Amino acid sequence: MALTVAIILAFFAPWPWNLIAVVGGLGIEAVELTWGLRLARRWRPQTGAEAMIGQVAEVVAPCHPTGQVRVQGELWEARCAEGADVGQSVRIEGLDGLTLVVVPGYHNQADDVPSA
Repeated sequence: MALTVAIILAFFAPWPWNLIAVVGGLGIEAVELTWGLRLARRWRPQTGAEAMIGQVAEVVAPCHPTGQVRVQGELWEARCAEGADVGQSVRIEGLDGLTLVVVPGYHNQADDVPSA
């Protein structure tokens, strides 16, 4: 965008300033491109099973050893070898087909804060 503006300004500016405007526009574009590429490399979109691993889910049907959990508003079949009761928070360890492998005992630090 900066280069486009610089080229348009070059048509209306006198001789040395039109060259300075184009070179300045090229410089701004180079900085913007470098910055954009760094952001794109750092912020990889996470989708699929790998994005769910490590998230916290809430048990909605007892998992002894299979049941259901709610993750981000979605219901999933879950398997928990240790067992988990309704309302308990569990952490997603993996995915086996369309069944989540979860472990109980997730401790939410917000539960430790005493109410006023």
